Amino acid sequence: MSSSSTLEHMIDKVLVQKEAELISQIDSAYQESLDNLESSRSKLEAERTRIVEAARKQSENLKRQIIGSARLASRNQELLTIENAVNKAFEEAKKKLQASNSTDSYKELLKQMVEESITAVGGSNTVIIECNKNDAEIVRKAVSELQDAGKVQQARVSDQHIDVLGGIRIKSSDGTMTYDNTLDSRLERLKPLIRKNIAQMLRGVE
Repeated sequence: MSSSSTLEHMIDKVLVQKEAELISQIDSAYQESLDNLESSRSKLEAERTRIVEAARKQSENLKRQIIGSARLASRNQELLTIENAVNKAFEEAKKKLQASNSTDSYKELLKQMVEESITAVGGSNTVIIECNKNDAEIVRKAVSELQDAGKVQQARVSDQHIDVLGGIRIKSSDGTMTYDNTLDSRLERLKPLIRKNIAQMLRGVE
């Protein structure tokens, strides 16, 4: 074999070998690319799922916040409506009480208040009775009548008047016991019941 043929043979052999190596490298790179693509696809799918789940949770939280805010606003509005209704009812009641403080029924009520208040503080103790300026004479007369009937022992109507709609406030002479039997305090004690009744009517509860 001539030297030229030998050289060509060697070149062909080298080319074939390099071609095989190149093809192998290309196959390896292609497979690696496929593997990387599959791995990236899984990661992208996982990330997509995470984003969707996070968005869903955020949406649910926002929905709960909106519903909660709406309920709170509704509740606050209901409470405001009830309070306004109660205040209006009390203003009307006060007007009626002020207009009736000269009637015989009111005078009889004052007499009953004096008797029950003295009993509450202690009928045998010396007591001081306080009332507003308009009721002072009526209360003094009631005390005198109760003393004449033997129902009241030591009782004195104070010269210091209190700012109330009507009724009396009574206390022991040493100041250790007090009983508030004014119309104002009686009205205040009715407020919770009135609020409850109004709330029931607003909600359609009999």
